This record gives sequence, C-alpha cells and structure tokens, in this order.
Amino acid sequence: MGGAPAGLEARSLVKRFGATTAVDGIDIAVRPGEFFTVLGPSGCGKTTFLRLVAGILAPDGGSIRIGAADLTQAPIWARNIGLVFQNYALFPHMTVAQNVGFGLAMRRVPRADRGPRIARALETVRLDGYGGRRPSELSGGQQQRVALARAIVIEPDLLLLDEPLSNLDARLREDMRSELADLKHRLGITTILVTHDIHEAFSLSDRVAVMRAGRVEQVGAPTELYELPANRFVAGFLGPVNEWTGRVGAIADGTAEVEFAGLRSCRVPALAGWRGGDEATVILRPERLGLTAASAAGEGAVVGRIDQVAHLGNLVNYRVAAGGRALLAQAPAGRTGRFALGDRVAVAWDDADLAPVAP
Repeated sequence: MGGAPAGLEARSLVKRFGATTAVDGIDIAVRPGEFFTVLGPSGCGKTTFLRLVAGILAPDGGSIRIGAADLTQAPIWARNIGLVFQNYALFPHMTVAQNVGFGLAMRRVPRADRGPRIARALETVRLDGYGGRRPSELSGGQQQRVALARAIVIEPDLLLLDEPLSNLDARLREDMRSELADLKHRLGITTILVTHDIHEAFSLSDRVAVMRAGRVEQVGAPTELYELPANRFVAGFLGPVNEWTGRVGAIADGTAEVEFAGLRSCRVPALAGWRGGDEATVILRPERLGLTAASAAGEGAVVGRIDQVAHLGNLVNYRVAAGGRALLAQAPAGRTGRFALGDRVAVAWDDADLAPVAP
C-alpha cells in the first residue's frame, strides 16, 4: 500500500524489569518485505521484544534500526509502525470507519484523503460495507480484520502482530491464518509476528526466530528449524520427537557411527567437537518412523508392542514399547488404521532422517 518496504535490525538488545532480564542481548535482522515470526513459550521475552521495536518500551541496551533510521530512543508516535494487539484494542464508541481512520486523524491527514484510504483498507481485509457498524456488532474474526485495517491504512514501514489470533476459536483461527497469508502476498509489508503457536508461525513465515529465556536459540526457515534444530530445546518445542542418546564410535568424512542401547547403530552427520566415546543425542520425528506387522520385520527393524494409540482425525499417533524405549510414530489414518493397542509391530527408519542436536 505504501512505498518500498523497510527492514529491521535489532542489535544486542536488552530489557530488564528489576532483577529479571526479559530480553538478553538478542540480535534479530528482518529483511525488507519479509514475514518474520518470533516464536517461543510464555515468558520467553517475545512480546517484550515487540514492544521495544514498537517504542512502547525503551531498551536498557542495544540498538533498533528500521530502514536507514536509528529509532532506538524514538517514542512510539515517531515510528511509522502498524500494531495489532492481542485484544484488538478497538474503540467501542467509534464506528469501524472511525476506528480504521484513527491513525490517519492523529497524523493530521486531510479529511478529504481519509475516506478513500479507509475504504481501500477495509476492502483489503474484505470488510467493505462495514464502515458504519460498531465493534460490538462484529464477530471476533471481523474485529480482528478491523484491527488489521487500522494498522495498514497508515502505510507503515513495519507491521507488528502481537499474538493476533489467540483470542479466536480454532475454526476462526484457521480462517484468519488464511487471511493473513493472503495479505502477506498482496501487501508486501515487512511484518513481525510474535506467537507461541507453531502452526501459525510455520504456515505464515518466511523465517522464524525461536526464543527461550530472553535469548534467540535459532533463526531459520520453518523447514530448516523442523528438520535441523540447533539443540534439544528447539527440537522439542517444535513438535514431538524421538530423542535417542548413545555413544559415538568411528568418525569418517564428517559422518559418525553412534551406538544406541536397545537399537541398531546409526550413521549421522558428526557435530563439531564429537570424538569417539562421546555421548551423542539425535532426534527423529514420529512421521519418519515406519510401522509394519512384526512378522514382516526387515533388517535393522526393532520389534515391539503398541502401548498407546491416539486418533487425530487424518492422523494416528502410536507409542511403541521396543528396545527398552518408548518410540513415537505417526502415520496417516487411512493407511495404518489396522494397528491397534497391543499389536506387535516392527519399527524401521532411514538414518538420513536422523538429526544430531546439541544439548
């Protein structure tokens, strides 16, 4: 809707609240036009980071640049930022059009120019014709779209989304994810989303930063984070995993043989610093484990018994007691619904699907 998108560069950013360090020297660079998500559990510092970028909070250290401008100490009104809050923060006494146009009025945009811009913003979020209504007359999803229209109507350099879908029910959340994905492609505004929802982050983002305890653990494309997590925290936070710890054997050409009690030995990429005899941890996602009847066990498969089954509609989660371990497997319901609690099965995997992780 505006000019060329701007990037964000946050360097060595710190924010303390008394003895608590909420943001602990993080570095985050967002490319112009990128949809970037800061993902992490409650209390990890992601919302504090967003408020520092917005200018709601002042940092105790570090710098913030948006485009070519250093805005580290600039107040919120001096930053051309669109912000969508978790609770929408609509004015109940104003109409939809007045809510959307509030930022334009504060910027003293001439009244004659406001109407067309408000109309374009409402059309963008598919709410044309709703300008005369009050927020109380709208559904939760419609209120969220009004908040989005209010944020984009000012043609911001940066769009900040603070857990914008968390107050919606599951179906509305899915619909709004689709709306945001569409807006992402149509508008091209540099966008930063903070959320604890992995599906939200992965379905919308070009890149994701995973935070823990005020620090960034890893930044990368969703597929990279899921397939090649930097450490055990990232691996576990992004979904269920089989985590196996064993001993490093021979290492050659960057590949290590790792022995696991109760399982066959596996060959995995060697992490820097690994030596023979070291303890090593690898992960394997449940969908990468294959299940067959125990009578059809192939070479290298581990035979066990299913001790837990969870049906998730189109998917089935299995827990298999095998090799002295609880192995997690996930498969499409249509193909493997024949397995039931107590069945003896063979579990197999491809070593190429194993990912070594740091502690």
